[in-house]
Amino acid sequence: MLGYKKRKDFYLVYGVIFTLSIVGFFVRLPKFSQFTIQAHIAIYFVSIFLIVFVWESIRNIDRYLNKALPFEKNIPLRITVQLLAGALIGLLVRLFLYYYGEPQLPFKLDDMFAAATWVLYILLPEVITLGFITYHLIARWQSSVVQNERLEREKAQVQFDNLKNQLNPHFLFNALSSLNSLIMENQRLASEFVQQLSRVYRYVLQYKDQSSVSLSTELNFIQHYISLLQTRFQQALTITVAVDKEAEEQRIVPVTLQILIENAIKHNIVSAELPLHIEIFTSGDYLVVSNNLQQRKHVESSNKLGLKNMQSLYKFLSDKPVQIEQTAIRFSVKVPLL
Repeated sequence: MLGYKKRKDFYLVYGVIFTLSIVGFFVRLPKFSQFTIQAHIAIYFVSIFLIVFVWESIRNIDRYLNKALPFEKNIPLRITVQLLAGALIGLLVRLFLYYYGEPQLPFKLDDMFAAATWVLYILLPEVITLGFITYHLIARWQSSVVQNERLEREKAQVQFDNLKNQLNPHFLFNALSSLNSLIMENQRLASEFVQQLSRVYRYVLQYKDQSSVSLSTELNFIQHYISLLQTRFQQALTITVAVDKEAEEQRIVPVTLQILIENAIKHNIVSAELPLHIEIFTSGDYLVVSNNLQQRKHVESSNKLGLKNMQSLYKFLSDKPVQIEQTAIRFSVKVPLL
């Protein structure tokens, strides 16, 4: 792939050089009618040689400076040295023409035209040099943007993983408390509870290092999680799932639903008198988790970073943001399907 790009760049550069030389040839024909056709052809080949010399010299200087004085070391010094080198190349070319080219002409160049050629031959290499410098600076800027985005994504992933790690001990403590009560009351139900709990943790361990899973996989997991919650809360909690079949092949970050359900339980009253109703459904390209709003006055160990961390992570995975909507009676989180 790299070899193909080099060949493509080579053909492009030399195609431009030969095109400019041909244009110059036809521009000179009427301007310098006193020249023979042989002289025009000779000038044509000399101009190609000089343009190639300028281009290759500047390109090789650029390559050398990339190793000897990279932009990472000292940007102002690198730009200054490269511009001076470009000006020196132009000066050498103009001196060559002054001593070896102009004496061959059948007429003397007027002072104004001669001065213009001095400026032109200094200016042209500088323009090419500035092109190389601009290319490197843009490449550095693009690289820094990509690197910063990667670091931000890794930071968001770490924060989200920390959120999951905080959630698991909290969930395990509540699950074991429920299991302790069940063992005394109903051993068969306690056995089923343990099986559901093992499935939940198998899922967490199996997919904890994956960036995404299919929605159908997440929904299979969440059914086991819902069973555990309903064993714990009984009639105080209802969770309904109504997801379009065609959406199940889309993807989602693992444990997203567990975090959103746990967030709803954590921040709302869950009791027989005030039952909490959580709905999970799809809406367009979004998965929605919505609950009736009955906020607790005091929420234990809440740093309010859970949803913010989720928003940060999804920002790097989708061009659609995580949307949080709250009214007087409902709280909803809309997660984009990947």
